[in-house]
Amino acid sequence: MNSLAIYFGMIGGPQIIIIVVVILLLFGGRKIPELMRGLGSGIKEFKNAAKEEEPEEKIEDKK
Repeated sequence: MNSLAIYFGMIGGPQIIIIVVVILLLFGGRKIPELMRGLGSGIKEFKNAAKEEEPEEKIEDKK
């Protein structure tokens, strides 16, 4: 596990730039905004679902 922490600790600015360039080459400039919108809407739906699933005890305490 210690070696895993060392590996992730070596990610810096140049490595992030390389990752972004590879993603751009794989998906193209037009596809990335669509992917990000889908990811954002998925996160929003997850948060809304988490808010709706409050335990009944908390709901009764609020009244």
